[in-house]
Amino acid sequence: MTAAAAPVRGHETRSRSEPAHRSERSLAGTALGLLPVQAVLRAGEALLPVLLAAWFGRSPETDLVNLTWALFTLAGSLLFGLFRDSALVPILAEERLARPAELPRVRGALLGHSLLAAASLAALAGAVVTIWFRGHYRDAELALAVALVAPFCAGLLVLTARTFFEAVLQAEGWFRAPPLASALGMGASVGLLAFTRHGLGVTAIPWALLGGDVVALALLVATARHGARLRFPLSLARPAAVRRFARRAASQVAGAAITRLNPLVDQAMAAATGVAGGGTLLRLSQDVGGLPTSLLQAALLPVLLARLSSEHASGREARHRALTARTLAVVGALLAAASVALFALRDPLLRLVYLHGRMDAAGVARLAHILPYHLLGVVPFGLLLVLVRAHTSIGESRIMLGMGVLNAALNVLLNLALRPVLGLEGIALSTSLVSAAVALVLWIRLRRAWARPRRAS
Repeated sequence: MTAAAAPVRGHETRSRSEPAHRSERSLAGTALGLLPVQAVLRAGEALLPVLLAAWFGRSPETDLVNLTWALFTLAGSLLFGLFRDSALVPILAEERLARPAELPRVRGALLGHSLLAAASLAALAGAVVTIWFRGHYRDAELALAVALVAPFCAGLLVLTARTFFEAVLQAEGWFRAPPLASALGMGASVGLLAFTRHGLGVTAIPWALLGGDVVALALLVATARHGARLRFPLSLARPAAVRRFARRAASQVAGAAITRLNPLVDQAMAAATGVAGGGTLLRLSQDVGGLPTSLLQAALLPVLLARLSSEHASGREARHRALTARTLAVVGALLAAASVALFALRDPLLRLVYLHGRMDAAGVARLAHILPYHLLGVVPFGLLLVLVRAHTSIGESRIMLGMGVLNAALNVLLNLALRPVLGLEGIALSTSLVSAAVALVLWIRLRRAWARPRRAS
């Protein structure tokens, strides 16, 4: 698989253990080459909520797992957002052009700081969540809640390292490695879940997820060190590129963390509707509605960010703008077609997927009623994802804090307005309307950024 950024002068200064960046290939060609493996991966990821629904159904216990999952996802977003389609890719593109010999030192320092931050955050999040649980639950519910904390804490550390290695490999043009590792990790999670669910009950879910992440991380580390022959001299040094990355990433991570409040708000609003397992139904319908954009994020967006970053770092601004505009048009058309297809097939599809095991027919019928409200947001959310990468590639990550505040504030206001009228469907519609509003603001701000003179890194 080839990379999205072209070879540049200066690679001759790299050490023998640092191979040159992979040669350029068209964005469409690279993304299409990734599509088969990503389709397999996304099928596996889509299978997980189906299995969870069949094996555990909907209950207060599954709602508690989803709530804890959302709490730790919120905490972890402070770190995961550093590396998933983040400012790291343009930073590495800039270093590859200007200071290729410094790349190993930069990577090792970034990894060292990330692991230290992840360990500290895991300890803090575990303590805070445990205290919160003790104030809100009693007896069996408290025991279950506390039992969920340890695997989710460990998951913060492992997933931080995993997303770091994914980002580094994608920046070097190894686009196949992350989805392959994720697919094998997902297989490991499903196997662990099947083996442990009878003995552990719903507490098997976070342990199985942790096991899958460990498998994926091991494969990524092996690929980076022995396949791509990259070096990571671990340290807590702070070279200029690390400080520059910290400045760019701070607003992006803060914005992502604020946006992660939305699932918590949605779960709380779902509980207020009084629908049994309402939070579970809302999450399952959102999983189905998010299938088209999940494939987009996996197959196209990492390649797009690498390509846009390369164009900007090389001073090819006209090509950057043209590529962004083309991508928005194609993504919008493809997601619109996928949304129409899912709407037309929602009843038989949801019965086929979810009407098994402990999931009841009434629950599936309600899913079919909620899903169209999530589908309204598929196109806006896909455009939003492309626009975020365009901003990131030109170093405009500072706006993400404001966008996160806008996202979360709109979600709360629309939930408060729509839930009393539409119930769970109103919560889903709120999510779709928020995506449309944020995408529009991002487009306006991107056009303004294009019009400004380019700043030095």
